[in-house]
Order: sequence, then C-alpha cells, then structure tokens
Amino acid sequence: MSAPQLVVHHDKELMARAAAARLITKIVDAQASRGTASVVLTGGRNGNGLLAALAAAPARDAVDWSRLDLWWGDERFLPEGDPERNVTQAREALLDAVPLDPKRVHAMPASDGPYGSDVEAAAEAYAEELARAAGPEDHAAVPSFDVLMLGVGPDTHVASLFPELPAVRETERTVVGVRGAPKPPPTRVTLTLPAIRAAREVWLLAAGEDKAEAAAIALSGAGEFQAPAAGARGRARTLWLLDSAAASRLPRSLYPPASP
Repeated sequence: MSAPQLVVHHDKELMARAAAARLITKIVDAQASRGTASVVLTGGRNGNGLLAALAAAPARDAVDWSRLDLWWGDERFLPEGDPERNVTQAREALLDAVPLDPKRVHAMPASDGPYGSDVEAAAEAYAEELARAAGPEDHAAVPSFDVLMLGVGPDTHVASLFPELPAVRETERTVVGVRGAPKPPPTRVTLTLPAIRAAREVWLLAAGEDKAEAAAIALSGAGEFQAPAAGARGRARTLWLLDSAAASRLPRSLYPPASP
C-alpha cells in the first residue's frame, strides 16, 4: 500500500474546486489510456461539495461520461429516492446534469428493493456486481478503481467503517451490511478495507475544524481498527485532501513542501 500524501487548501470551497479539477484530469487520463474509467463516490458534505464543484466546472465536458463507471463506497440502507441516500444526493449534485450511461451507475441496493430489509443480502448482491465487473488483471474481487473517494468522519470513520465495529475487521468479504452504526441511520451497506485497498488511488477528503482531530489521529500511526481512515490506502497513491481547518492539528512535518 502507498504512503499517505497531503495537499492542504486554504478553505473547503477551494479544496472542492481543486479536487474536482484533479478528478476530471484523472478520469480523462484513464479514458485515454484504457478507454474507460472507474470511480467510487462518497457522500457527506465534502463528497457532495466536490460533485457540485465538478458540475460547475467548464472542464467537465472533457470527460466522456458514457464511458465512466460509478460506484459507491457506502450507502444508507433507506428506501429508493430517500433524500438521505448518497445516490440521491449525488444525482442532485451532479449525476442528473451529465450524460451518464445508466447501466454504468452502480447504486447500492435500497431497503425497498429486491432484497427488502435484508441488509446482508443487499451487501452480497453488491459484492457480486463488483465481482462481475472485475477482470483477470484486477487485484481483488472488485475492479481496480481509478479513484476511490472517502469522506473522513470526526470519529475517523470512512465509508461506513466505524471504529471497533465488526465491519472494519472484515478481511475476506468486499461488501458487508452494517447494523448499529453510531451515526444515523444505523443500518448501512459498505465496502470493506480489502475492497478499498484494491483501488489504484484512494482520496480522503476532510474539511472543517470538526475533522482536525480525526485527521491528526489517522495520520499519526493509529491502528485501523481504532481509526479506520488510517487503513484506507490505495495501491499506487493515497491522497489526503484537506482544508486548513482540518489540517490545523497536524504537525508541520506532515505538510507537503508547498500546499496551495
């Protein structure tokens, strides 16, 4: 796994715009080299802020949206169209405004879908969908995502991997159901660390003073069971994208030589 790299921006708005530009470049480069690109989206204020910035970016038209596969790192196990679902928020922020191929938008199952209230069945179905998309060149039973984005919670959770809960200790399955999450809603579907670590690049987004302690803990050598963000690493690159508030408790030794 790659060692973390940091980019610290002045504020969350600049961070969102810069991350959106970085993502456009990464997608265009992947499509130029392989014909397609694969990205894992994250929800929350930072994930949705990035998507909104991407929607407003003139350079978004450089992306061939019909050749982009979109996946999710986690989802709230709620009915289809619920405003709290990550996919609902993503559609409002960006997806409805760009010409995506609906077959390449891989939303996690809803609680009123074919698996009903069985969150483990929903998780297994998503794992099977990922496995079908994986090729022989991939490093796990999931595609080698070009970019997998994760928001970092104030408790250091990423996706729906919360400190000390069973999901963060999973070593075999790529997707699991979560019950009793400390953040509502308590029932969720999430990628596991093995699936996350199959990505070429993992980007962790943190903005705001309420994320400062979490960033400091995760980047200070904490264990992944106590600080799941510490275990989120990409095969080629692990990139922390922060604003100055979220970076405020980091030692200066961790800062890159020149952060915008």
